[in-house]
Amino acid sequence: MKFLNRKNAMSFLLKTSLFLILSVQIACSGKQEETTEKDKNSSGALIAELTEKISQNPNNPDLYFERAGVYYEEEAYEESIADLTKAIQLDSTKAEYFHLMADNYLDYRQSMAALRTMELAANKFPKNIPTLLKQAEFQHILKQYEDSFRTIDQILKQDPQNAEAYFMFGMNFKEMGDTIRAINSFQSAVENDPDLVDAWIILGQLYAQRGDALAEKYFDNAIRADSTNKVALHAKAAYLHDLGKLEAALGIYKKIVLMDPKYKDAFFNSGLIYLEMDSLNQAKKQFDILIEVSPTYIVGYYYRGLVSEMQGDMQAAKDDFQQALKFAPNYGEAQLALDRVAKSLQ
Repeated sequence: MKFLNRKNAMSFLLKTSLFLILSVQIACSGKQEETTEKDKNSSGALIAELTEKISQNPNNPDLYFERAGVYYEEEAYEESIADLTKAIQLDSTKAEYFHLMADNYLDYRQSMAALRTMELAANKFPKNIPTLLKQAEFQHILKQYEDSFRTIDQILKQDPQNAEAYFMFGMNFKEMGDTIRAINSFQSAVENDPDLVDAWIILGQLYAQRGDALAEKYFDNAIRADSTNKVALHAKAAYLHDLGKLEAALGIYKKIVLMDPKYKDAFFNSGLIYLEMDSLNQAKKQFDILIEVSPTYIVGYYYRGLVSEMQGDMQAAKDDFQQALKFAPNYGEAQLALDRVAKSLQ
């Protein structure tokens, strides 16, 4: 996870909570889309260019920081950390160096090192609110909620109307199961910043869980704050889907796809809706597009296989179930389905 843009700091967490994720997707979440050769070449060229600049100016910390950023995007964490270590040795007065170092450690599965880095940064820059916010967020991620609360209090002493601090209060209370105080915190966040989309989305989710029709208002407020925000649109679509308003949900997914033709989950969820509507051809079309866009989207193969099975095309169903199992050998539902269609082909 990358937390460089505070407006979207929790978007990954929000997004994953919106989708109908099966156990196999979670088990195989480590499988990433392959980076295109063009992207690799572009990054390699940039790294080479920065390396040449560093050789000419080895005491420029910003060059190490810039190269560390490229390494980080390429998930070359050791190289990025090495560059950031050098940058900090040359200039320890820039908070952003510590921020990127902490991101590297977190993504490199060294969570305590990430937190220690942010604690060091917070001690060095106690008046830097973005640093304190990031520390509070990392404390939240590591479930150190009381420490996160204390950090948020530090922020509010400096800036009593800081919307993102109230947002972090809400995230902590939400994870602790204190829904009432979570709602109050998110409401304080949007009162101080009506454009804080993530807070509107979570308010919508919390009210939806309570069966309160106000949920739709909050999703609408999120979209009003940013009509191009795909997570906000998806949140409302998922809400409408849960209410059985299938056509309305499909309309939103179509809008998302027009904005982003590679938005995988819009195709997946549209396929599920068409299945509910017994529109098998339409469902299969959605899963076809999904697999074309994302060849490693495992449950796409499983559901396309189910559609083929319902349509009586057992060989196509078998092929898809086998493909799903190649990606996820422990995918129980796919194995059961494969056994079922294999018997019918005997």
